[in-house]
Formats: sequence, C-alpha cells, structure tokens
Amino acid sequence: MGALTHFNSQQAVQAGQRESVAQGQQYLTFSVASELFAIPISSIKEIIEYRLPTDVPMMPPYIRGVINLRGRVVPVIDLAVRFGRNQGGEVSKRTCIVILEVLQDGQQQDISVVVDAVSAVLEIADADIEPPPKFGAKLRADFISGMGKIGEKFVIILSVEHVLSIKELSMLGDMGEAAAPAALAAPEQG
Repeated sequence: MGALTHFNSQQAVQAGQRESVAQGQQYLTFSVASELFAIPISSIKEIIEYRLPTDVPMMPPYIRGVINLRGRVVPVIDLAVRFGRNQGGEVSKRTCIVILEVLQDGQQQDISVVVDAVSAVLEIADADIEPPPKFGAKLRADFISGMGKIGEKFVIILSVEHVLSIKELSMLGDMGEAAAPAALAAPEQG
C-alpha cells in the first residue's frame, strides 16, 4: 500500500509540474513601430490615455519628459526611440502610456512607456516561450527575456529590468548633462 501511495503522490507532483508549466503567466501585448511586444502584467500598474509630457532639459532623446500621476513625477520613455526604430513623436488616437512598477536597488519606481497601441492581455504558457535569439534580433539581446509563441507568430517579451534600467537611464542622462556644457563651450566653426 505504501508503494501505491508513493506512486500516486509522485504522479500528483508530476501533474502539478505539468500544470505549472502549462499555466505560464499573463502578458500585456502592445505595438511599437509596427512590432508586437509583451510585458508581464505583474509589472504593470495602469494604462492611461496619452498626454503630453513636460519636457526635461538635457535628457536622452528617448526620454520624452515627465508626467504628473496623482502628485508623483513619472518619467516617460519612448520605446520606439529607445529601440532605435524612429525619432518618435507620432501620436495617434490609440497611443497610450503604460505605467510600470520597476524594482531597482530594493526600491519600487514608477516609470512609464509610450506605446503605439495596446493589443490584448494574453496568457502565454511557459512551454510556449523560447529563449531570445542569439543573433538577428533588431533589439539589444539584454532587452529580450524571451519569444512567446502566439499561434504561428512570435511576440517579443521584454525584460523590463533591462529596457527600463534606472541605473542606465540615469547614467545616460548624466552623459547628456556632461555633453551639454561642452557643446556650449565649444567655439563655433565657420
């Protein structure tokens, strides 16, 4: 009887493992520059209608500025520019701002991204997620956490921690600040 019980509990463990693999998690899918991307919904705080951000001087081009979200200053990142797709700025009726919660150095930070359109919330099973491609991707490899299969197509699952790395964003902002006085001090060639 003990062997039978052990066998049944082992089957239950294996069934539980298969179920957790099949379950996966939910992702918000959205388009940026005609490409489909996904972010785990666990990272998403809310989605709001596009509003014009307040410009912040000497920021990298992909930082559109900041918005006031219930009294909090939230930076707005243009993903199209961050991914090197275009210069951004094109806003349509479907353009949205997705507010994300990013954990950096043990602190929760709100950062927002501009997307061309939100598509849907989809559940993608862990078994349907392939590792990022080793070559040929149009994005930095560290920006991609995986490729989710949706029917016959793939959606690029973004690594929020890398795409929106606060350390990298602030470092690039510091480089922009350092370059600005040097550009102003440089004599004009004529």
